[in-house]
Amino acid sequence: MTTPFMDLSEHVAVVTGGAGGIGRALCTALARAGVRAIGVVDRDEQTEDFCATLNEEVGRTVAHAYRGDVAERSFREHVFGDLEEQFGCVSVCVPAAAILRDGYGVKIRSDSDTASQSPSIELYDDDSFRKTIEINLVAPVYWALRTVASVALARVRRGCGVWTPDEHIEGAVALIGSISAAGNSGQIAYSSAKAGLEGARSTLAKEGIRYGVRCVLIHPGFTDTTMARSLGDNRLRNDILPNTQLQRLIQPVEIADAVCFALRNPAVSGVLNVDAGWHARPR
Repeated sequence: MTTPFMDLSEHVAVVTGGAGGIGRALCTALARAGVRAIGVVDRDEQTEDFCATLNEEVGRTVAHAYRGDVAERSFREHVFGDLEEQFGCVSVCVPAAAILRDGYGVKIRSDSDTASQSPSIELYDDDSFRKTIEINLVAPVYWALRTVASVALARVRRGCGVWTPDEHIEGAVALIGSISAAGNSGQIAYSSAKAGLEGARSTLAKEGIRYGVRCVLIHPGFTDTTMARSLGDNRLRNDILPNTQLQRLIQPVEIADAVCFALRNPAVSGVLNVDAGWHARPR
């Protein structure tokens, strides 16, 4: 019996948010694992430099830089079109790009020293909510859908029908969630977006397997990235680390390793928590 594990060397991948944090660590792990090509998608000006450094490290041209807005349809189509033209079907996708715009849902303000002045309410900014949902939920779903489409088209061109269990797995999508999907004070928009990925993953898994594409969801805990560090040292020290069994931030390479495991092993389905033993306390 042949090994059931997915041979990454046969696949072309696309990783959004690929030049920093978890995405950067993942691109490095995928390159070292022998993936044929990686579309490294990011807005960071260092994206090209990162790809050049990674290619030099692994001794081959595997990382290809694409800079743009992950929420733009035309940019997404450009990335997939270019990768498909050069390398064929794009069959691995990890849409890791994310933004964090924290803020409490409701604030009560009293801007006057006059006792008779009624307090005012301030709700979380609705434009920030929409932008957070767009980048953290809508965009990842569409990068995943476009990957499934790439595989489906390749199968049609090969004259293949509906995927059957006697075939190799054709591809895999790993959505990047967050432990905040369970709810986290001050993250009404971010938590909503990450929780939404659970429904998206379940649906993508049911639809994607028709073409041999699996879909899993990784929920990282607090990871040592620019996003986590933006919370501030005091919050990390007082509110985050005491609730983490490992008593430290997770390293991006630890998340990348978990993602590679989930991509390669077809028996992994559903949700994989990589949270370092996180247990939130009410605030």
